[in-house]
Amino acid sequence: MYYFFYLLRIVKSDFIKNWDTQLRKGLLPLFVLHIIQRKEQYGYELIVELKATASFEVTESTIYPMLTRMTKDGLLQSRWVEQGSGIPRKYYSLTPEGKKKLKEMKQVIQRLFTNLSEL
Repeated sequence: MYYFFYLLRIVKSDFIKNWDTQLRKGLLPLFVLHIIQRKEQYGYELIVELKATASFEVTESTIYPMLTRMTKDGLLQSRWVEQGSGIPRKYYSLTPEGKKKLKEMKQVIQRLFTNLSEL
């Protein structure tokens, strides 16, 4: 009997862990747009900011394709900035469309949490 509850606890923690991972993946674009709205960012700087402010563990292999997609979708614009030493950095900022989509995304999240609190 103890073994059954042990397995149930493992399944439950795996469920929550997977759910948390999926939730973070879904919210990542919202956090990216929100952070870039506050200040123009380059990729690695964004990774550090996501970790520090939102506890997102994001790798370069996740963030750079997302930034490319968001640029193609017209949410972000980018510009290269030469550095005193080292290679140039690509900085991202929100376009007017990106600001509009961020506002819409925040409204959806606010509605979702309002509905959740009313359950």
